[in-house]
Amino acid sequence: MSEGRTGFRWGVLLTWAGVALVLAVLGWGLYRQAAGRPAGSAPDFTLHLFEGYEYEGRDQVTLSELQGSVVVINFWAEWCVECKLEAEILEAAWRAYRDRGVVFLGVDWVDVEPEARKYLKRYQISYPNGPDLGGRIGNDYGITGVPETFFVGKSGQIEHFRLGPLTESELTHWLDQLLAE
Repeated sequence: MSEGRTGFRWGVLLTWAGVALVLAVLGWGLYRQAAGRPAGSAPDFTLHLFEGYEYEGRDQVTLSELQGSVVVINFWAEWCVECKLEAEILEAAWRAYRDRGVVFLGVDWVDVEPEARKYLKRYQISYPNGPDLGGRIGNDYGITGVPETFFVGKSGQIEHFRLGPLTESELTHWLDQLLAE
């Protein structure tokens, strides 16, 4: 009889240890997602666009000039496997939302330009893209890798952050929500 009770106690202990482990992993993921991320106003930057890309006839775009628009800032790199998973989703959303007050900015992070340009061509990316020269933009946003995406509301505040590749439903959810505000 005492042997059965001991087994029962170990079962309860292992169950609670499993629950604690799951909560620790989820907590670590949320901490990692939030750590180093700017809160409040999106850090301003000027993105010098790749040749052949422009925004309203200019070869650079400054974030603060976009206040009043919803802005999606996507950090990516040609060598990033997960970036390739979301490339077509981002381009399709750009085409669907660009006439509704949404601006997409692609920030090429820790990459070489010839490879980055091949990536843009391969995935037929048409929204404004440019390199993060010196890594300053990525540093200001506290990114730790790619892809990372920031959703900036019309008031210039960071409203949502996504670590990892976006899904189509997640992207449209946030765009629709920010446009409704």
